[in-house]
Amino acid sequence: MDTMTSAADDINALSYEQARDELVRVVNALEQGASSLEESLALWERGEALARRCEEWLIGAKARLDAARAGQVESAASAG
Repeated sequence: MDTMTSAADDINALSYEQARDELVRVVNALEQGASSLEESLALWERGEALARRCEEWLIGAKARLDAARAGQVESAASAG
């Protein structure tokens, strides 16, 4: 397994809160100025992956809410 795959697997295992908190740390590190261009690029790439993970969680949560609302509407319609 290469480094990119293991890093992606690592991020995919994070909860929303864990990914969000790490993203905040990455942004802070980038704002403070990393020690090298290579480190800055690595942080940027990790931040992009973390942001995608957060977005996946939020899209999933929205889908669950939409499904729950649709179920409530169907229940109300059949009860009426």
